[in-house]
Amino acid sequence: MKYPVAKNPLILRYHRLMDAFAKSDDERDFYMDKVEGFLIYADLDKGVEELEALEKELLVNVDRYCLIPKMTFYEAKKFMEGFVHEKVYDIDTKEKLLDLIGAKDSRENFLEFIYDHLTELEKWQIYYQERFRIRIIEWLRQHSVQFVFEEDLDLTKNVVEKMKRSLFEAKVSKDIATARDALAAKARTYYSNEALNPRPKRGRPPKQVAKIELEPQMTVDIYTQVPNACRLFLYIPDITSASSVTFSAKFETEEHLLASLRGSPRLKVDEKLEALSQRLESLRHLSNRLAGAEKFFGIEKGVKKPFTPFFKPKFKETVEVSEAASPKMDAAIGGVLPKKRGRPRKEEQAEEFVPQRRRRFAIKKVSQIKTKKNK
Repeated sequence: MKYPVAKNPLILRYHRLMDAFAKSDDERDFYMDKVEGFLIYADLDKGVEELEALEKELLVNVDRYCLIPKMTFYEAKKFMEGFVHEKVYDIDTKEKLLDLIGAKDSRENFLEFIYDHLTELEKWQIYYQERFRIRIIEWLRQHSVQFVFEEDLDLTKNVVEKMKRSLFEAKVSKDIATARDALAAKARTYYSNEALNPRPKRGRPPKQVAKIELEPQMTVDIYTQVPNACRLFLYIPDITSASSVTFSAKFETEEHLLASLRGSPRLKVDEKLEALSQRLESLRHLSNRLAGAEKFFGIEKGVKKPFTPFFKPKFKETVEVSEAASPKMDAAIGGVLPKKRGRPRKEEQAEEFVPQRRRRFAIKKVSQIKTKKNK
């Protein structure tokens, strides 16, 4: 049977393919259409007539649909072990993860442990996204599919939707023709050695600029060549990031996975945020009370208090002595004051370095000694 030929590479959703690869197992069948690029999920919960019609369509047009490979237990185990050996550096964490991988329900237990450790969770999401990308590109290259991932395009949303509508049209506008050339150049990069063996970039690193993370704006799914038997089984989940792919065949979405986890980190974060907000509220209440107390005592903000001099109390027994002391008095003062160490100063500068306060104290001290002797 002859099918319409696409005039530009197929625009595929990478994260959607990633989710289909993760969920494909012995009980679930996923197919990809090579003509237009849509995905089919053979849901066994559908009616018998619909399933029979789908089976007939797949058998008649067997060269049109590609069965997405199923992830076996051995492959999933190797996948998790590769992450542990390459990305986990803590010995205790590594041993714990290896024990979980070898036990029953390894994928779910593995994910539960990973979601309890936020540092490992971030590394895990980056790791399996990179590994799945290589696996998906290899599979598409085996089936000789000309494709681009929509997440990798720099085109505007309007242009991509126009390209989807005019996928099988030979005559298009100038902007669509230019976009098709860009898509063809992009599709050739997926067939290069760099796509399967990404190497770290060499040379001088670029300047670190504050990266603005924007949510990817995915276009509307536009398919014009979907057979009637396949429309009920179209697999079009709204997945825009790797965190939405659970790597679990048991849970459909990340929300279902988090709901089943006993120690979800997001719940812990919510509790910490709630406790922090309560503390901030109590601090705000205390500041309001302090502001009210200041107003009550007549203390306003920005107004300085008047200067009040500090009077030092006098000694109980003091004898007034004139500051104009005699040479004998100066000799007595020198005997009371502590001797200074180091190089002696010049005689003409000695008077300048005696503090006035210490001199008065010494005069009082000498006068007290004299009064005691006289008594």
